[in-house]
Amino acid sequence: MGNSDELMILSPLVRRKDVERRAWLVVQAIGKSHIEEVGKQSIMRRTGIPARDLRVLDPKLSYPSTILGRERAIVLNLENLKAIVTATEMLILNPNDPGVAPFVSDLEHKLSSSDGSQPIAIQESDEDRKDSPSGLLPEPSDDRPTNQTNTSKMGGSKVLPFEFRVLEICLKLVCKGLESETSTLEQEVYSALDKLSISISILNLQRVRLIKSRLVALFGRVQKIRDELEHLLNDDMDMAEMYLTDKIVNQQLEQLEPDDETENDADITDYDNDGDTWNNKSRSAILTTQKPRIEELEMLLEAYFIQTEGTLSRLST
Repeated sequence: MGNSDELMILSPLVRRKDVERRAWLVVQAIGKSHIEEVGKQSIMRRTGIPARDLRVLDPKLSYPSTILGRERAIVLNLENLKAIVTATEMLILNPNDPGVAPFVSDLEHKLSSSDGSQPIAIQESDEDRKDSPSGLLPEPSDDRPTNQTNTSKMGGSKVLPFEFRVLEICLKLVCKGLESETSTLEQEVYSALDKLSISISILNLQRVRLIKSRLVALFGRVQKIRDELEHLLNDDMDMAEMYLTDKIVNQQLEQLEPDDETENDADITDYDNDGDTWNNKSRSAILTTQKPRIEELEMLLEAYFIQTEGTLSRLST
């Protein structure tokens, strides 16, 4: 009797734990993918994102399109696509969704066709440059150190960090889908208005009313993505947060710094002048206030911002 009572108490907890485990498609930088059953806590430890950001991806909750840059990951909630991007992999929720399947196929194809010797940086092919509204990506300035994580020329190819290549594929898919819906709706609008001009009937009026409702809903979806891109473009620090690969490289370089330089830094940070202590926190605060170099990401986001502006203009017309 005692054992059965314990099982009755534990069973709801077990069921709850099982419900929290969801199927995620894990896509690696080389294009290989596999399904993992992962719980909420495991995802938070793996990506470093807090629970409130994970709720943005919950299919049961209605959240508008969102792009969040965090310390170790980027959270993407774009239309049907709900995913988490790190510097080395992408975790996609509900990969079997009909609206997500084309993205998954396109992502795996592009990553697998890239240079396998560079698992983090992804080469920019001629076809991608042609299809992408961002066109050619900017060359790195002479005063900026070039490495595998930045945009540079390698054998005539452009190289981008994994997280930005994935972000561009996401935006390309979403914007292309919205443009396609706009074109379809545009044809229906003109057809309905033509019929209404010929005959003002209840059927034709009802058809126009339904099309208008769809137009308003589509306008709102495009507007939200446009506003999200504008928000990122207006905040350099938010864009700097999304440089996940650069953060890893910088951390590795800091760990490789000689001890004598560390001691010299300690002497500087311990300097005390008239009671004002120049500590590490003050130094970090000054470094954070410096304008980050975000040219590559800025150009990428601007291209899709302009594209969504064009779609909004068509819908307004």
